[in-house]
Amino acid sequence: MAVVGLLYTANYVDFDERDWRQVSVDPPEFEAVANFVTLDIFDVSQKSYKLKFAKGAKVRSFRVVGKFRLTWDDSHLLEKS
Repeated sequence: MAVVGLLYTANYVDFDERDWRQVSVDPPEFEAVANFVTLDIFDVSQKSYKLKFAKGAKVRSFRVVGKFRLTWDDSHLLEKS
């Protein structure tokens, strides 16, 4: 069973078209098109995260009351700082 990464953010995350392609609309899901693709995210408590993903990694975004929930398979996460 895969370990799922999870973060909540109050801000919409911009998935750069050079690094990500949208593979699903409902729910929104994005796939990394190269290795070491980075997302810079501030969680709901304003803690900063820099996540680096492997090629093929998928990040799902769900709108939840007043915030966004981001999930991914931790086996595709190359670095978290």
